[in-house]
Amino acid sequence: MPTLRALECLVAVLDAGSITEAAARLHLSQPALSHQIGTLERELGTPVLERLPRGVRPTATGRAVVADARAALAAADRVVRTGRAVAAGGEGALRIACAESMTAGLLAPVLRAWHRHRPGVLITLTETTSADALVAALETGEADVAVGPRPSRWTGRTDVIGREEIVLALAADHPLTRRAAVPMAGLAGVPVVHYHPDNGLGGWLDEEAARRGTTLTAVMRTKQAATAAQLAAAGLGVALVPTTALTRTFAGALRRLKPALHRDVVTFTATPSDSLVRRFSADVTHRGIAVPGVLLDKLSPGSR
Repeated sequence: MPTLRALECLVAVLDAGSITEAAARLHLSQPALSHQIGTLERELGTPVLERLPRGVRPTATGRAVVADARAALAAADRVVRTGRAVAAGGEGALRIACAESMTAGLLAPVLRAWHRHRPGVLITLTETTSADALVAALETGEADVAVGPRPSRWTGRTDVIGREEIVLALAADHPLTRRAAVPMAGLAGVPVVHYHPDNGLGGWLDEEAARRGTTLTAVMRTKQAATAAQLAAAGLGVALVPTTALTRTFAGALRRLKPALHRDVVTFTATPSDSLVRRFSADVTHRGIAVPGVLLDKLSPGSR
């Protein structure tokens, strides 16, 4: 297959009408340029140039291939320009997989900044309800980077964004609001708006409850942490909710657990050297886990 250098030499010679002039433009010696043309002619099996007493002109084959040669060189130039733009963070496509509870509170500010400062980057967002689903998205090539709780079966690159707290969401008039903080054992027999088995948060909370000597009693189940919080506020039970899923519109009460319950939030990827992935992970990590204003507003003074 002809090299780009050989095609570049052909185009330069035809543009200049002279091997001497073309060699000067390309900063090559005349023998080196003639070698490239000879290699191309051997590849094609026919001459591409007709040597004249003064200068050169294309043969029928040279005229037939020069347009494609120019197109190949232009395409190669676009590859370089696009690659450099992506490396600089200005262009490209980035596919993000994120735990659904973290999209609004954690990712939205970062995505807003990227949309403003990197409009040439096309971002695709996929939301999942478990860390295992995030891992699957990376392993199947559906995502470039994942954001969520630390997965149990990931052995690749992981960067810690921070730790988020799990708090108790409940109706404003629930008896447990009289307590500054609630031990997990205090939830024994209390109806809990729990999580669907597809949401890995549910299984993790069951494990934590068992470790603290109690069992959570599910009155109903949902896949969404934000929905669990709203149902708890409506009086259907209490819910254990990550702080990243809470917004200022939450109408219920919040209490911390005693002792407090946290989980790591991380970014992880199978392509840590990718420039867009690296920049995005750095921006999310730099922002960190902010304590939602609603948490400070609704916690009782004695629990702060």
